[in-house]
Amino acid sequence: MQQHFSLADCDVVGFDLDHTLCRYHLPQSARLIYDSFAQYLVTEKGYDEDLLILAPDSLDFCCKGLVLDIEEGNFLKLAEDGTVLRASHGTKSMTLEEVLENYGRREWKHFNTVSGMVSRTAKYYLYDNYFDLPGALLCARVVDSLDQHDGQKKYDFWKDMVAAIQHNYKISAFKEDCGMYFPGVKNHPDKYLQRCPESVKKWLKQLKNAGKILLLITSSHSDYCRLLCEQVLGNDFEEYFDILITNALKPGFFSHTPNQRPFRTLENDEEQEALLSLDKPGWYSQGNAIQLYDLLKKMTGKLDPKVVYFGDSMHSDIFPARHYSNWETVFILEELLGDKGTVPAKAESEPLEKKGKYEEDQLEVPYFVSKQWGSFFMDRLPGLENGEETLVHTWSCKCISTYSTIAIPSLEAIADLPLDYRFTRFSSNSPATAGYYPSPPRALLPNEDSVTMK
Repeated sequence: MQQHFSLADCDVVGFDLDHTLCRYHLPQSARLIYDSFAQYLVTEKGYDEDLLILAPDSLDFCCKGLVLDIEEGNFLKLAEDGTVLRASHGTKSMTLEEVLENYGRREWKHFNTVSGMVSRTAKYYLYDNYFDLPGALLCARVVDSLDQHDGQKKYDFWKDMVAAIQHNYKISAFKEDCGMYFPGVKNHPDKYLQRCPESVKKWLKQLKNAGKILLLITSSHSDYCRLLCEQVLGNDFEEYFDILITNALKPGFFSHTPNQRPFRTLENDEEQEALLSLDKPGWYSQGNAIQLYDLLKKMTGKLDPKVVYFGDSMHSDIFPARHYSNWETVFILEELLGDKGTVPAKAESEPLEKKGKYEEDQLEVPYFVSKQWGSFFMDRLPGLENGEETLVHTWSCKCISTYSTIAIPSLEAIADLPLDYRFTRFSSNSPATAGYYPSPPRALLPNEDSVTMK
């Protein structure tokens, strides 16, 4: 494989929407997501009302890459070989002794299945994107609450959590003003959504003018997609894309066959009958990567058009696009900003009078680096019996270099580069820091003291 990657070599450029093209004000959106789930658990399922009260610093618990062991009520941070680096029971961090007692110095029992498919099952759940993370905090607090009241040893709250997610995010929720999440974003879009920087809009046009086919593939339903795109890109957002696919139900979009997941047309945001094939550009719902690729062959006139896909979720975007479709993948990783200790600049198109409007409920800087969980990229593995501790990559970090072509903090980070800019890609022949642009995370640099153990 070549050592470098360039957008100029790609025929097709695809984008996820949420947290990729559309970025959120994270502290505010996290609070809205947390409240929407907690409200459901308390009012519909009879959980403790204390769950509705959230201390401002409690979002520090949120850290991408955590795995919830559902039956045990434990959250785990894994090393690249599957050993447990840190753990908490509910929100309470386990001591080093407790981690060793519970998990030893061996591969976590489900690591083989979770790592092979970057998957989720009835026994564990992987938290890998900003829509998920507030749910991690809520589940941890549910465990705390159940321990306090019932002294449980095995936990059965997950079905209620799934019901809360489905209630707030189901397809009809936007239209019906169901739950708290969609009404919240609809009524206060500026509070939750960042405008797309002018540099990114210009870059999208530049890609199109260079003859690239532009795709939008999102699991959001068409009505929510329209609200987001109008808010962040403008009312002419459809002009940026050749093909828009909503309700894509990723990762199934990449792994399912045309029979399992046909494309559907839309009328007034209602899905119509299944299509036997995808014949022309346009706006579609559901679908699969196989029939999409057939259309891309026709549109480009090439037998093997080269596709790159930008996304923020390892589970839904990066792993399946690489594993099933063999597309190039660009991982949007905002943790690269936090690792530098900097806060992203306000989008340049945001009017001055809007800045500070919601400062009264500003939480701390978005949870890029959790004090409780430490670096997303590295951690110290303590030595046994007073032996030397060793610095190891996290499993999340390993996934990035395995399944991503490159990783960037935002689209804005590359929008001003020429299209033929040559990025150094992740590869087994390159250093672990190679594929990060504009620079690797501090934690991966040699002699870095920023990785701390409590």
